[in-house]
Amino acid sequence: MFESIRNHKKFFMGFLLILIIPSFVLFGIEGYTRFNEQTEPVATVDGHDITKAEWEQAHQAEVQRRQQELPGVDVKLFDTEQARYATLEQLVRDRVVALAVDKQHLYTSDQKLARELQRNEMIATLRRPDGTLDVDAYRQLVGAQGMTPEMFEAQVRADLSRQQLVAGLAGTAFSPKAVADRALNAFFERRDVRVRQFKAADFVNKVNPTDADIEAFYTANTAMFQAPEQVDVEYLVLDAAAIAKDITLNEADLRKYYDENAARLAGPEERRASHILLTFEAGASQADKDKVKAKAQSVLEQVRKNPAGFADIAKTESQDPGSASRGGDLDFFGRGAMVKPFEEAVFAMKKGDISDLVESEFGYHIIQLTDVRAPKTKSFEELRASLESDLKKQQAQKLFSEKAEAFSNMVYEQSDSLKPAADEFKLPLRTSQGLTRQAGPQAGVLANPRVIEALFSAESVEKKRNTEAIELGNNQLLSARVVNHQPARTMPLAEVRDTVRARLVAQSSAELAREEGARQLDAMRQAADDKAMGAVQTVSRDKDAGLPAAVLDAALSADPRQLPAWVGVTLGDQGYALVKVEKILEREAREPQALAEEMRQYNQWWAAAEAQAYYDWLKQRFKVKMLVPAPK
Repeated sequence: MFESIRNHKKFFMGFLLILIIPSFVLFGIEGYTRFNEQTEPVATVDGHDITKAEWEQAHQAEVQRRQQELPGVDVKLFDTEQARYATLEQLVRDRVVALAVDKQHLYTSDQKLARELQRNEMIATLRRPDGTLDVDAYRQLVGAQGMTPEMFEAQVRADLSRQQLVAGLAGTAFSPKAVADRALNAFFERRDVRVRQFKAADFVNKVNPTDADIEAFYTANTAMFQAPEQVDVEYLVLDAAAIAKDITLNEADLRKYYDENAARLAGPEERRASHILLTFEAGASQADKDKVKAKAQSVLEQVRKNPAGFADIAKTESQDPGSASRGGDLDFFGRGAMVKPFEEAVFAMKKGDISDLVESEFGYHIIQLTDVRAPKTKSFEELRASLESDLKKQQAQKLFSEKAEAFSNMVYEQSDSLKPAADEFKLPLRTSQGLTRQAGPQAGVLANPRVIEALFSAESVEKKRNTEAIELGNNQLLSARVVNHQPARTMPLAEVRDTVRARLVAQSSAELAREEGARQLDAMRQAADDKAMGAVQTVSRDKDAGLPAAVLDAALSADPRQLPAWVGVTLGDQGYALVKVEKILEREAREPQALAEEMRQYNQWWAAAEAQAYYDWLKQRFKVKMLVPAPK
C-alpha cells in the first residue's frame, strides 16, 4: 500500500489540495483559529484534557437547568465569571469521581437501574393506561436534553455508581458528641455589643460636585455607562400547551379513557397506624443504641402479651411527643408521608398486626396497623375535568410530535422569513425590541441561553436568517429572526449626566462617612469614651438583632481575649460602622429536640468536610490541573 502511495504521490498531493484550499476559502484562517480555541484545554484530569468547548457546553446546560428549576430568575446571575468557573470545577469533580468509581470497580446493575427509572416521576407520566411505556414520548423527553434513551440511561447508571462512592463515605462519617458540643457552643456563642453607624445618606448634603468633577468621573469610569449590544427580533413558538387549548374531545373517547383509567385515578391506598417510639440521639454510639433497643424489646414483649393495651402502653412508654398522648395514633397516611423503614413496615402489615422493632433515624418503633382505607373510585362526572386535561395533554403531545419536524424543516429551508411557518402552522408572529445578551425574566422564552446565543451569532446578526428550531423544554420549539441590530456603545455624557452625578455623589458621601467613622474610632479608643455609641445589644449567629451582615461578622470575629474590643466596619456605599464588643456570653439553653436537630446538622457538616477531604486527596492522586485562573 505504501509503495502505491509513493508511486501516485502527485495524485495524492493534488487531492489534498482540493480538500484543503476550499476549506480556507469557505472558512478562512480565522475559522481554524476558532477551532483551535475550542479545543484548547482548560483543565486536565489523570492526563486527559477538558476542552474549552466541553466547558462551554456544560455551562450552557447548567444555565438551562437552572432556568427550568427557577423560571423567574434573572439569567444574568448564571452568566458571571464565578458561575462559569463553578461549572468547570463541577466538570472536574465529575471526572475525578468517575475515575474513582472506575478504579474501585463500582457498578450499577440492570435491576437497580430499572428500579431507579421506574421511580422517575417524569417517566411515570409517560405510561399508557395498560402500564406500558410510550416509547416515542420517552425518546422526545430525553431528546429535549440532547440525549438518546441509551445516553440517558448510561448517565443515570453512572450517577448511581457515583452515589455509591459518595454514600459510602457519608454513611461512615461520625463526630463524637463532645467534639460537636464544643464546636456548636462556639458557633452559637453570644456577645454584648454596642454599634454606631455613619450612614452615607447623612453626608450627601456635604457633596456638591462641579461640572469639571462630573466630567472627570465620567471619563475615568466610562465602563459604567455602556449601552449593551441590542437586537429587535420576531419569533414563533410551537407549543404543546397551546395546541391542547384548541383540541375538542369526543365524549365517547373521554368515557373510554375513564373506563381504562378509573382504577389508577381512584387515588392511593391509605393506612392508619399507632406506634411506640424509643429514641436515641443522632450520632449515638452502638452501645447506646443497644441499650435503647433492649428497652424497646422489653416494651414489645408487653405489647404482644396485651395487644388491646397498646394505647395505654404508648401513653406511658412512647417518647414521641406528637403522638404519645393520643396512644401513639398517627391517623391515616399514604406512601411518602413517613420515613422509608417505617413506611415499608406499615405497608407490609395486615390490619391488627403488631410489627417487630423497626429502626429509623429517630429511634426504634413498635407499630400497630389499626385500619386500611382502600382507594375510593370516583364517578365519571367527578373526574371529568382531570380526564379532559389528561387526554388533551396526550393528544397535544402527539400533534406536537407530528408538527415539530415539519416546523424545524420549514424555518431552516425558508430561512429569510418566519412568515411562511407562521401561516402554515397558524402561529402568531411575536416581536421583542431591545433584547440584550443579559436578557432577564421579562424577555420570557427569549431569555433561554441557547436562544440568546443563536440570536447574537454572526449568522443571525449579519445575515438576518432564522435561527434553527430550538428546544426549550416542556414541549416547546422556538425559532427567531433578528430584524434590527445595534452594537454596544458608550453613552455620551449629555445622555447620562444625571446618572453620573448621582453615582459620584453616592461614592463621595460614602467616603466622607468612612473618614468620619475612622476618625471617631481612633478618638473613642484613645479616650475610652463610648457615650455616643448605641445601646447594648446581645447578638449571635442565629439572632442578628437586625444588624448588617458585615457588622455582625465583625462583632463575632473580634478577639475575645481583649475586651472591650473596638472594630471599624466598611459598609460600601452605605457608609461605615463602629462596633464595641463588651462581653462574651454562653449560648442559650436549647430544648432536647433542638439539640438533636443541631447534632444531625453538625454530623452532616462533618460528613461534607470528610467528603471534601477525600475529594482533595483524589485530585492529588489523579493529578488535576486547572489551566485557567480562578476569578477574583
